[in-house]
Amino acid sequence: MSRTVRIIGVPMDLGADRRGVDMGPSAIRYGGLARELNEAGVEAVDTGDLSIPRAEERDPDATQPMAGKAKFFREVEETTRDLTETVADTLEAGETPLTLGGDHSIAIGSMVGSARDADVGVVWLDAHGDYNTPSTSPSGNVHGMPLAAALGVGDFEGVDWANAEGLREENVAIVGLRALDEAERAAIRDSDVTAYTMSDLDEHGVTTVVEEALSVATDGTDGVHVSLDLDWLDPKTAPGVGTPVRGGATYREAHSALETIADSDAVRSVDVVEVNPILDEHNETAELAAELAASAFGKRILR
Repeated sequence: MSRTVRIIGVPMDLGADRRGVDMGPSAIRYGGLARELNEAGVEAVDTGDLSIPRAEERDPDATQPMAGKAKFFREVEETTRDLTETVADTLEAGETPLTLGGDHSIAIGSMVGSARDADVGVVWLDAHGDYNTPSTSPSGNVHGMPLAAALGVGDFEGVDWANAEGLREENVAIVGLRALDEAERAAIRDSDVTAYTMSDLDEHGVTTVVEEALSVATDGTDGVHVSLDLDWLDPKTAPGVGTPVRGGATYREAHSALETIADSDAVRSVDVVEVNPILDEHNETAELAAELAASAFGKRILR
């Protein structure tokens, strides 16, 4: 085994509207994650879960330190700071962090930690752009803001705990978009981020699009952070997510995408997020999440 993958659970659901994704890390583990990673030829070391503030003990509408609205913003900051250090320490130890969510707000900490003392690109597999800010978000849910936060967009400009120093817009590729708010649509168009919709995947095929995304993310960088939101897949394939959008990636397209990413040998860190066991059917979304994580680390049918 040439690679050690450190599993980091982040049972966070404060960044989303619907409760339940806090159980995602446990469900993914129960879905066979360690076995799947072992079959991928990597050593899996599970360090357990980070401690997350309880929603029942906090005020989601407490006075925020920036303009606009962002629910549980202070709690997201606490978790981000903790995860940032954990991811950075994991990389410094020569291991690869695999962060299990939880809602997608946890990706702020993954990206900031991964981009400490390194230039990092991002491949963002998601139905949504996650490019809102507290001022533009219709919901105030921080799981719709992590890319904007890490890139220092709008309200997030200069926010020390949120901005990933070694990450630039021109090294970010969003793959599989099909649901955007008006403000974030305009923000993405005005940015240097590369965005591929599901129509692009239909026209060119998933392998070609992911190869192009990797070219963007690896251009002048030290590695790639891969962030997989399970709502990237079609709800018929992955029913256990909080914000399903019809017309997503198929089972085979998802595996092909992650296999292509693994073949690049550029993976530096990985997120797997937004599995909601309350909404799932027989844990199939969590099991799929475990499979796809293994594909990202090189699992194949014949090896």
